[in-house]
Amino acid sequence: MIDDREFDQLYALMEASFPNSERRTYAGQKALLEDPHYRLLTRTDDNNRITAFLASWEFTTFRFVEHIAVDPVMRGSGTGGNLMSHYMEESTKPVILEVELPDSELAQRRIGFYERLGFHLNPFDYMQPALQEGQTDLPLYIMSYPRPITEDEFTHYKETLYSVVYKV
Repeated sequence: MIDDREFDQLYALMEASFPNSERRTYAGQKALLEDPHYRLLTRTDDNNRITAFLASWEFTTFRFVEHIAVDPVMRGSGTGGNLMSHYMEESTKPVILEVELPDSELAQRRIGFYERLGFHLNPFDYMQPALQEGQTDLPLYIMSYPRPITEDEFTHYKETLYSVVYKV
């Protein structure tokens, strides 16, 4: 279990890595720690400070990576790729994640990062429900590993995400 100091470090890293529309409030994020489907993997430095994390949801038929972040001073060091590779290697189920539409250089680089790890960009229209009150839904794509997903799989994954992760 993660303690308050570690959670504060993790949330600070989340704030440094994701826009407001792609993360929950502090209280909303902390509440996830009680959900049996939610799992955190962290990497720490020699001072026991969190330098990277992967937040995922574990379901019967698939795994969903909600967030992966690396301390800005360590980006480009291979830490994120190693963390994601470790997660993928221990998986016997499909792994999915959400990515922004490829309409900016940064979004295209993120998609390329996941493609180099073996993920596939799927063509289905998908809206991430708002994570905070007052925000609008966010158009995204679903990427999957180790293969592209079918439309039926996409529908199943989306329904699970909407009901368990986003509670809509």
